[in-house]
Amino acid sequence: MVTETQRLELRAAIAIGLSASLTRLICLTLGMEDIPAAFGVVVAVLVIRPDFYRWPSLLYPVLLLLAGLSMTVGLGVRWMFPAAPEVWWFGVVGVLMQLFAVALPANLALLNNAVAAAGVLPLLGPSATWSGLGQQLVAIALGLAIGTALQWGLTPAGYGKAAPTGGPEGQDPPLAERYRLALSSGFFWRKLVLAALALAIGKGLGTATPKYLYFGVVLLLNDSIGATLARVKDRMMGVTLGILMPLLVFNTIGINSVGLALAMGGSAALVSVLNQGPYLRTALISTGVAFAGYGPLIAWYIPNRWIAYLLGSTVALLSGLLLFPNSALSRYRELLDQKGPESNELLQKLYPEAREEAAWLGQRLPSRD
Repeated sequence: MVTETQRLELRAAIAIGLSASLTRLICLTLGMEDIPAAFGVVVAVLVIRPDFYRWPSLLYPVLLLLAGLSMTVGLGVRWMFPAAPEVWWFGVVGVLMQLFAVALPANLALLNNAVAAAGVLPLLGPSATWSGLGQQLVAIALGLAIGTALQWGLTPAGYGKAAPTGGPEGQDPPLAERYRLALSSGFFWRKLVLAALALAIGKGLGTATPKYLYFGVVLLLNDSIGATLARVKDRMMGVTLGILMPLLVFNTIGINSVGLALAMGGSAALVSVLNQGPYLRTALISTGVAFAGYGPLIAWYIPNRWIAYLLGSTVALLSGLLLFPNSALSRYRELLDQKGPESNELLQKLYPEAREEAAWLGQRLPSRD
């Protein structure tokens, strides 16, 4: 018996496949190269929500603005220092993106990783130009528009409400105070240092795809050990699920608009069939980057990419354990003995991270009596 959730996920898989194919087709028709088209495709599939809620309208201009600013910084560093080694570009841009993320208000904190990723996009290819950056931003805008239009068009009756707003309440501290707090935090300095050294670590370890190790370190490292563990699980599961369909489709019928629709929609359907919905976004990103400039997936690509992510996860976890460790499980246990609404709110916030730590340690997460 097919459930209502499964019907929704099937609709979402169809929308995802169509948006990927249509975005790539329009981008190439407009004369864009494969890399900008790939950016547009990934954005188009990620903007589609399997629950068919609608994103806040302000999301679109904010995303474009942040992407444009971040990519301008990355390209600017590369343009000003063309003779500098690649590890230097990544190190400088990685640090600048972490500093930039501090300036974001708390209700945009979920975009911190988007900022970190967008900043190094101009560093991924063998060359980068300002006109190419313009193409990439146009492709991202097209992806946002096409993905949103297809989701709206395929939204079943009774769905399509505005997404519930989340994020902390109250006013943000002044900008100067935010930077003071960040620069006095051991966790922030840990992330700055690792952002600067991540690519160098990947090259030093001799990985075949050191840039994946870079993303594994910078995007996975989080405040607490539990939050980092949760991101590691998400990344490794998502990468594994997201590479299966490109391996089957691209090596069978090649990379084209039909193949891309089958690969993207197939990844979404596979995640649904295996009941692994929490890993959908990471799986779609994994499927998307599989065709971005690589051509057919040759034999070494998948195991080496998986190994690079695993090494990046290991570096992120070791740094979290050895440098300014912050255990959500320990803080959760301490708060259990405190009373009052504030402690209840903090317990609720810490619960997912503490549960992750407890699960990895094989322990039972205690509860308040």
